[in-house]
Parts: sequence; C-alpha cells; structure tokens
Amino acid sequence: MTKRMKERVYEILDLASGEDRISRIFDILIMVLIVLNVMAVILETVESLDSKYHDWFMVFEVFSVIIFSIEYILRVWSATSVKRYKHPFLGRLRFIFTFMALVDLFAILPFYLPLLIPMDLRFIRGIKLIRLLRLLKMTRYSHSIGTFGAVMKKKKEELMIAVFVIIILLITASSLLYFVENDAQPDAFSSIPASMWWGVATLTTVGYGDMYPITGVGRFLAAIIAILGIGMFALPAGILAGGFADELQKQRDLKKQQRKAKRREKEGKATHCPHCGKDINKK
Repeated sequence: MTKRMKERVYEILDLASGEDRISRIFDILIMVLIVLNVMAVILETVESLDSKYHDWFMVFEVFSVIIFSIEYILRVWSATSVKRYKHPFLGRLRFIFTFMALVDLFAILPFYLPLLIPMDLRFIRGIKLIRLLRLLKMTRYSHSIGTFGAVMKKKKEELMIAVFVIIILLITASSLLYFVENDAQPDAFSSIPASMWWGVATLTTVGYGDMYPITGVGRFLAAIIAILGIGMFALPAGILAGGFADELQKQRDLKKQQRKAKRREKEGKATHCPHCGKDINKK
C-alpha cells in the first residue's frame, strides 16, 4: 500500500505523463504559482506597491512556501520509488544533492533562514532575491524549457569551444587597443581589464560610446575587431539553432513511432519499441 502510494506520488510530481490528468493539473498549478511568485518578487521592489500591499505580499509568500515545502518533502519521500534512490537513507541523500532538488531547496530556503539565524535587514533583502530561483523549477514542468536544457546538454562541447574562442578574441582585442590607445587616452584605456569593457561593447556591436579609439591605428583595429565580432558572437546562436532543429526532429520521429506502435496495438498486430523498432512481443 505504502509502496504503491509512493510510486503514485512520484508519478504525479515528476513524470508528468500527457495521459495523466492529475499530473498535468498539478504541473499547470505549480507553473502558475511559480510565475506569480516571480511577479511578486519583481513588484515588491516597487516601493509604492510594497508599502501599500506588503501584508498581501507576505500572505502570498507564506502560502507559496507552504506549497513548495510540501512539494519538496513529498519529492524526498517518494524518491525511493526510483531504483537509483532505492536506499531509504543514502538514496534520499543522493536525491537531495541532485540539481533540481537543490533548486527546490533554495526556492524555499530564503524564507526559513531569517527565522533560524538572526540577520541584518539589508542582507535579508538581498537573500530574498534568491526566490527568483523558483523560475528554474519551470524546467521540470515545461516541455519547451526541457527541450532547451536537452539542446544545451547535447551541444555543450561546441558551445564551450565557441565561448573559448570569443574569450581569446576579447583578450586579444582589449590588449591591442590598450597598447595603441593608452598614450592617447590614459584615463579611458588605463589597463587591459578596463579596455575589456570597450572590447565587450565592440565585439557585441552594442557600442555604448563611452570608450572609443581616437588614433588612426586604433580605429583601424576597432573596425576589424567589430567585423570579427559579428561572426564570432553569431557562432553560439548557430550552434543552438542547429541543436534545436535536431532535437525537434528527434521528438517528431519519436512521436511518429509511438503513434504507429499504438495503432498496431489497437489493430492487434505486433507492437514495436518506439526507440529501437524491434518487436517487443517477439520471444
């Protein structure tokens, strides 16, 4: 009885099957609560609204923390229904230190910390901003955000290479402009780290205009760097676009295979695995 209840709680909280109505309703309610929490954090920074509706903000925060705390406790309790977290103590401990479990914990921690540890008021205000981590909880309930996470994981090596190339270009560009412009503008290009602000603004083609070269050589280098920046900063976008195309095609193929498998099952024919295409009823 307890084992089945645990499995059912885990299914509702984590699996979010499209055919499980209770699971879908739970997901939608949690997503709405997360969005409202983020909006509340943002609106609390408006002094006129905070002074007028402070009590309502507090009531909503307490209500949200109660819901998120119950959710967290149920997740830890039901985690042992999964094979890799099967051990009653070590399994739960392993689950607690997973990324999403830590997100769940940090989403409620800012509420409890001031109650347990005396803190400076300014520090409390700062730690409350950690509540914005509740937005990360959306990755568990949103298929689109989950797809983005899968693409990032799949393309992490290519993205790391692109970022590494951009960093090298930024350091090179900032160093060159420092040596060229330092004598002409000692205040603006006072050091290589200071020149990096100009490098970021130029490579991203933002161009704030607070720092710019005035020498002929400096302007020539700046023009080349700006042109290189257009191509270099487009690399991560291209990698992500390719990754999204691959992932969406993979999902479409998987759904097509699943629909075929269901149709065959209804027709009483052999059922094939949607992943490998093999007949799962064949012995």
